[in-house]
Amino acid sequence: QVQLVESGGGLVQAGGSLRLSCAASGRTFSSYGMGWFRQAPGKEREFVAAISRSGGPTSYADSVKGRFTISRDNAKNTVYLQMNSLKPEDTAVYYCAARRDTLYSDWGQGTQVTVSS
Repeated sequence: QVQLVESGGGLVQAGGSLRLSCAASGRTFSSYGMGWFRQAPGKEREFVAAISRSGGPTSYADSVKGRFTISRDNAKNTVYLQMNSLKPEDTAVYYCAARRDTLYSDWGQGTQVTVSS
């Protein structure tokens, strides 16, 4: 099990940028695939981006492709989500999650991102 703490959320105008961070506890961070998800009010949680254990292969939701970049620093036990060209529809609570196999088993508490028009 790994404990995850997100930070970096806030209020930004449309077109702006934010970088979210997710700090993980434990010595086995590099054995986890990591992902970012988000949940807007009244909507289901949705996948945003994922990165492999090594930081190589990444994947993105179509809605953020070309605007968001996921990365990780295994030496710092941290995964990042760089969000550029933000849109009001990106407003949501953003969660990071960890998986050792196919399912994400550990989740952070979330950080609020609000994009004003």
